[in-house]
Amino acid sequence: MNDIRLSQDDLAPSVNRLKRARGQLDGVIKMIDEGRDCSEILTQLAAVSKAIDRAGFSMIATGLLHCQAEGESAKEARERLEKMFLSLA
Repeated sequence: MNDIRLSQDDLAPSVNRLKRARGQLDGVIKMIDEGRDCSEILTQLAAVSKAIDRAGFSMIATGLLHCQAEGESAKEARERLEKMFLSLA
């Protein structure tokens, strides 16, 4: 199987999501330092986790298109992308 290498343009939406997640994570750390309520902190932490997951899913979706464009067989592409998808579960 070939490596999947995506361009910076392909990855831009995922990078944007990760940058937002980084900002959210900084906010979570600040909330902890300020002694904020645990339920508020956990709500924000869940949002960070979801943002990171969505970035990964976006990369997988883009990778699927790339695999098809590169001529990888459907079976190979499915196996590779399923493995990547499950790594996020």
